[in-house]
Amino acid sequence: MSEFLAELIGTMVLIILGGGVVGGVVLKKTKAEGAGWVVITIGWGLAVAMAVYAVGNFSGAHINPAVTLGLASAGEFSWEMVPLYITAQMIGAILGAAIVFLNYLPHWRETKDQGLKLAVFATGPAIRSPFSNLVSEMIGTYVLLMGIMFIGANEFTEGLNPLIIGALIIAIGMSLGGATGYAINPARDLGPRIAHALLPIPGKGGSDWEYAWIPIVGPILGGIYGAVFYNAMFLGNFSVVFWILSAIVAVIFLGAAHAEINKGDNSSDTNAEKKVV
Repeated sequence: MSEFLAELIGTMVLIILGGGVVGGVVLKKTKAEGAGWVVITIGWGLAVAMAVYAVGNFSGAHINPAVTLGLASAGEFSWEMVPLYITAQMIGAILGAAIVFLNYLPHWRETKDQGLKLAVFATGPAIRSPFSNLVSEMIGTYVLLMGIMFIGANEFTEGLNPLIIGALIIAIGMSLGGATGYAINPARDLGPRIAHALLPIPGKGGSDWEYAWIPIVGPILGGIYGAVFYNAMFLGNFSVVFWILSAIVAVIFLGAAHAEINKGDNSSDTNAEKKVV
């Protein structure tokens, strides 16, 4: 199997199982309706593990542009292969989302909430605050790349690595995913969002393109920074990319924190003025 086909199939498997568990939990009249966040995070963790088992021996099972770009930035992957991998990942994500649509055909009409239908395909924030949401996606993907490199530095019984990576996904989802739904993967969000826009889903509503840049930019920045941070702190390779990204990340984080604190202060001032009046 070629690397292109492996990344396509691996990402397709990821979305079939990951998007599938979300569909089972949020769509009306499924057997799993209302099963909750814990089921979703476990389902996504197992989806990643199965995708890695499927194609890890053929392409390394990046199944995520943030992983591909992060490893390339850390010198662990050839830049020449990056466009090939990302193209395959995007195609696989769109195909996987289309299969999820087919799996739940009777349930789209039964589900009246347009937001729930979109949630099967793409992520959305619990509280919409663009730069805070960007920070959450950056942190989640930073932990993902750091975790992948931690795991790679240890020896496990043959065949166990994919399950450990799946456990990492579950941990990220349970610990950090509640803010944005933890895309931590541009293809995982953008591919199915495109599928949502194209597929004839009854009463689907819009695809929330206004938010779509966050689960692309956040994971890319966080993934690259996680990889070069590991290289710098654990291996002593302090590259120019590390210092530039450190400055960018610091500005984004401080700016987001400042904006949220000011929101709180402004809200308190407004409430105080109302009481005086």
